[in-house]
Order: sequence, then structure tokens, then C-alpha cells
Amino acid sequence: MSRPVPSTRDAYRWFCPITTRWHDNDIYGHVNNVTYYSYFDTVANTYLIEQGGLDIHHGDTVGFVVNSGCNYFAPIAFPDKLDGGLRVNKLGKSSVEYGIAIFKAGEDTAVAEGHFVHVFVNKATNAPVPIPEPLRLALEALA
Repeated sequence: MSRPVPSTRDAYRWFCPITTRWHDNDIYGHVNNVTYYSYFDTVANTYLIEQGGLDIHHGDTVGFVVNSGCNYFAPIAFPDKLDGGLRVNKLGKSSVEYGIAIFKAGEDTAVAEGHFVHVFVNKATNAPVPIPEPLRLALEALA
């Protein structure tokens, strides 16, 4: 199996800062692997809220993560300053696959890179629904 090669910033369309926290470090002195998934969630949802108008408190539509994966290339640790890069790999009727990468602030090569899939559902029924138009327009801008 060949080792994936990390992407550079130019492979991503939108960025947001991420602040590492003391408790992100594990006993080995670096950010624990599961923490990257919370970074991914933060990056995608920040974009959806700020750019797509997602109303996480009062809206009828929410996104459920149904698939995710990550490749790790270099360790990071508190108090590193990070940037999360976001793009859309695939946009469907009710789902989106994001490409997400974590970069040290000021560096060009990803320290970790992954994906996750949101399926948008009605909050009351959990049934898939078409991606609302404001969200779809925001996501198309990243495709």
C-alpha cells in the first residue's frame, strides 16, 4: 500500500483558524488522533454557519456525519496555531463529502488530511432532505 502524500494549501478553497487546547495533547505529547476529527467538524460547521446560514439552534435541517477518514503526516501539539482548509470533494442531492486538511499556521503542507460526509436530514424526523438552497450555494463555491 502506497503512503498518501500531503496536499498543500492551494488544494483548498477556504480556511479558518484553529486553536489547540492543553487537553488536545495525549500522553505521548502530541495532539491525539481522535482530536483531528473534532477539528474537521469545527472547520466544516464554521463554514456552514458563517457562509451558508446554517441555524444549528432553530433550523429544521442538520447534517449527520456518516463517513470519515484521516491520514496523519506530521505531529502537532499545544500550543500550535493551526489553520483548517476546506473544499467540497462531492456534492449530492442530500449529502456532501468534504475534503479537510490541517496546517500549521504559516506552513504550506498539511499535517493531516481527511474527509467526512454529511447527510442533511430533517431535525424532527432524521429523514434525509435536499440540501437547503443557501447551504447548497455555499457548498458549490467550494467545489
